[in-house]
Amino acid sequence: MFLNHLQKFNKGECIFFSLILSGVCIISTALGQNIADRPNIVLILADDMGYGDVSALNLSSKIHTPVMDNILKKGIHFTDAHSSSSVCTPTRYGLLTGRYDFRSRLKKGVLNGYSPSLIEKGRVTIASFLKKEGYHTGCFGKWHLGLDWQLKDNSRPIQQPPSTGVVEDNFDDNVDYTARVNGGPWDFGFEESLIIPASLDMSPYCYLDNGKVHSIPNEVLKNRSEGGTGRGSLRRSGKVSKDFVFDQVLPTITNRAVTYINARAKVTNEPFFLYLPLPSPHTPWVPTKDFSGSSQAGNYGDYVKETDQMIGKVIEALAKNGLLENTLVILTSDNGSDWTPEDISQTGHKSNADFRGRKADIFEAGHHVPFMAQWPGHIQAGSQSAQLICTTDMVATLAGMLHFALPNGVAEDSFNLWPAWVGKDGGKPIRDFIVHHSLGGYFAIRKGSWKLCTSLGSGGFTEPRVIKLLPGDQKCGTLFNLANDPAETNDVYLQFPEKVAELKKLLDDCQQKGYSRPHF
Repeated sequence: MFLNHLQKFNKGECIFFSLILSGVCIISTALGQNIADRPNIVLILADDMGYGDVSALNLSSKIHTPVMDNILKKGIHFTDAHSSSSVCTPTRYGLLTGRYDFRSRLKKGVLNGYSPSLIEKGRVTIASFLKKEGYHTGCFGKWHLGLDWQLKDNSRPIQQPPSTGVVEDNFDDNVDYTARVNGGPWDFGFEESLIIPASLDMSPYCYLDNGKVHSIPNEVLKNRSEGGTGRGSLRRSGKVSKDFVFDQVLPTITNRAVTYINARAKVTNEPFFLYLPLPSPHTPWVPTKDFSGSSQAGNYGDYVKETDQMIGKVIEALAKNGLLENTLVILTSDNGSDWTPEDISQTGHKSNADFRGRKADIFEAGHHVPFMAQWPGHIQAGSQSAQLICTTDMVATLAGMLHFALPNGVAEDSFNLWPAWVGKDGGKPIRDFIVHHSLGGYFAIRKGSWKLCTSLGSGGFTEPRVIKLLPGDQKCGTLFNLANDPAETNDVYLQFPEKVAELKKLLDDCQQKGYSRPHF
């Protein structure tokens, strides 16, 4: 979709614009709104943070998170919020495009730092949509959606880094780190950016500043546990820049976001959209010395504590610049926490609350995430919603907040939940169902309180990951009623064959149609 014509009239009149998608011209009309009066939007995406890590959501939490608790106090919390996938890359794709990740080329797993760009060329994103509506856009943090690195020799592909063991110095010698990189946020609507290519445990370990590598990664990280040992210390082998210090990545990203806010505060006639995909508390768990020992949940808890304080720095920057009253702040996580039963036993902390499983699983802990937002004077302080909401809903919800009709052909799986954010949903469900997707490509579908998993096993990190069917097996999935069994302990697959058939058909239709949003 491309914006071919935009004509702006005086305040109180309509704004007309025509959009083209696949050669089809679509006309959309928006309510009159002075651009300068529109709110700034700050969308913060934590990395691998569980529902139970927010102390206001977990009375027995071993981590105190005053900043996130205060967002809950001043805004709204969604008790039934979900990431579109149980792992990083797919959720980020869904959040920015409004599409379920399984509609992309990535059917399971995640990308690495050298994978090609996942977002299709020409695909509308939150950033490109808002940019065309008069917003300035910035992205600072973990990208993890692939990058199109320039090669020295196009006849040779990039040799991917090994997943284990010692890396050879020349494994990626065909990458031209001096050339501009394509396929990053700068190609999908973001005007300013500072990113790391993928997760904090994936090479290349370097910063990209507006499409250019800031410091060439010439050094080699030769050992997975270099820089730390034990649980949560993983760093995959690979190239690293001299200015890439693991425990300084989170502060560096945060400081750049603060600098962006300070600069945009001086521009009075252009609202901004700040996307802040934090690299934490994903492994490696590397809190700075100031936060070491600040929680009762080990290095992980300390890293969550630092994450909370970094979010606080962003909110403080908004307040200092007089922007907080007219800024919508949204905070969620890309999936659940990678927290094991052993971690719970050692610390007493339930990172994923009482949900079953962990990150990557098709179970609730894999994708049931904290989701909160504040906007003084618009979102009621201390409010709560039980609406079913997905990270793919950001596109349609922000369009709804701005009173713009989402054109056909865009954000196929994005629902406008804005009425629920401001308490005007009338208590009626907005999203009829949601599709879940695991690391291994397992599917589940949720409608009402019913959740159907279409395979056996977790499909993620929890054993058994895969359970093969045997001749004569009567069931090939599981069915849970989350209304009375949120921990997924009582499988009623065989007791409700009609419900199983209904949900299977709904999932099949969603996959075959290519969209789930009504009137797409």
